[in-house]
Amino acid sequence: MKTEIHPEYFMDAVVKCACGTEYKIPGATKEIHIEVCSNCHPFFTGNDRIMDTEGRVEKFRKRFKLEKK
Repeated sequence: MKTEIHPEYFMDAVVKCACGTEYKIPGATKEIHIEVCSNCHPFFTGNDRIMDTEGRVEKFRKRFKLEKK
């Protein structure tokens, strides 16, 4: 490998989420800021929300005759 072309590698880089959760992982930067993590993402928390604008979800369900849960 060539020397002096690789970034510095931190074994204790901190990932900070918008919800306040912090993780320590190895990385090329000392701090990483993210908006969504597994603590606040709807897929992992079970708080599934459908953003319905102008009745698009209802139109889709009606077209394919899907029942509302």
